[in-house]
Amino acid sequence: MLDVLEYAARNQERYLSQLFEILRIQSVSADPARAGEVRRAGQWVADFLAGTGFEHISVMETGGHPAVYADWLHAPGTPTIMVYGHYDVQPEDPIDKWVIHPTPFEPTVKDGQIWGRGTSDDKAQFMPHIFALEAWLKVRGSLPCNVKIFIEGEEEGGTGGTHDFVRSHRDLLACDAVALSDTSWFSPEQPTIVYALRGISYFQVDVKGPARDLHSGVYGGMLRNPLNAIGQIIAGLQDDQGRLTVPGFYDDVVPLTEVEKDEFRKVAINDDERRKDLGVEALFGEAGYTSLERNWARPSFDVHGIWGGFSGEGSKTVIASEGGFKFSCRLVANQDPEKIRGLVEDHVRHLAPSGVKVDVKGLHGGTPVMVPVDNPFLKAGQDAVEAAFGKRPVLVREGASIPITAVFLEDLNAPSIMVGFGLDSDNIHGPDEHMPLSHFRNGIAACVHLYKAFAGVVIPSHSRVP
Repeated sequence: MLDVLEYAARNQERYLSQLFEILRIQSVSADPARAGEVRRAGQWVADFLAGTGFEHISVMETGGHPAVYADWLHAPGTPTIMVYGHYDVQPEDPIDKWVIHPTPFEPTVKDGQIWGRGTSDDKAQFMPHIFALEAWLKVRGSLPCNVKIFIEGEEEGGTGGTHDFVRSHRDLLACDAVALSDTSWFSPEQPTIVYALRGISYFQVDVKGPARDLHSGVYGGMLRNPLNAIGQIIAGLQDDQGRLTVPGFYDDVVPLTEVEKDEFRKVAINDDERRKDLGVEALFGEAGYTSLERNWARPSFDVHGIWGGFSGEGSKTVIASEGGFKFSCRLVANQDPEKIRGLVEDHVRHLAPSGVKVDVKGLHGGTPVMVPVDNPFLKAGQDAVEAAFGKRPVLVREGASIPITAVFLEDLNAPSIMVGFGLDSDNIHGPDEHMPLSHFRNGIAACVHLYKAFAGVVIPSHSRVP
């Protein structure tokens, strides 16, 4: 394998130059005016793959933005790994907040960082996989294991065809595991591999009262104010210990093991430091758990918006005829978004006071995912990252969601091995997005090790992908 690593090291400047090429493409999937740019980024990936030795390269229509597929399947007796990434990016707005690097689509290297939209999320994370696999094919003419590549263009807010595409192309995308770099390290000093992501259930509640807005002096005290009712419902959804009051909500939650708690402690930040960083007087969450345990391994509840009545300058003594709010519940392993949806909707109706009409509906949901910590593909990932970065990664959970990982698990029966190279401080989705240049370069070496390590994972013959 040393020859492959040496080839990758010799080509570092070329890799960076090619990364800059795709970073310059304004592949903002949420912007209809840049749909052509999104497609151009996908075509760039396909064109690059055409010169590597991969086969069956195709830019495939999904019903939304296209996805790129390729494969190399000539390693009998080894697992089949699917490389996943997304070439679309978040909008660059607000452009005036890009202070350190004011040109988001003209990448540069400064202060040891690669600056530009799409660096840490996700172009400079998935390209190390492709560069490493190219190195294997150029040096050896083969790969250590079977590999499929699936790079999509909708993760950041496209039209939503990719998930259905996966479901309708199970045979094409069948694999034993998914290699995914779209996560970050918890701190620069400690590599981490994410083995669990939270899911989500998102709701909207509309509350209606009188047929028209009313004068609070003329009618106050005669009827239920819809905005008062909103406050009552929100207050009733969570107790003073941070637990949701929804009956049955916690029934399926998988408890944390002592081994997991020990791993979390290796990367934990002092709560007082976190409080100061966030600029709050106190942290709050479910009693009996550390702040990290609450974020990574327990469900949570957050209101995201409230509307109704008058909120302009000055005063207006009005009783609004209607209002509403939106909220979400982050879910953890074994919680079913559809089951939670039903429980929450029933409970909101139960909390609704008399005198108002309450309409509650679930807007969308995502399934939580968790890879067992003893999964051999996870160990392979730890070995690869340790070989490249010199320190063994800690296994951690993450409080956010990557919805397609649930699709891979449910429809392909494939766990996602989330070997990320970014940092929490990379400003993904925000101005001045960046990623350490050393993480990009060492990430390529890690991926060279990764596919060799994957090749050594023994899959029972009855369950291996043919």
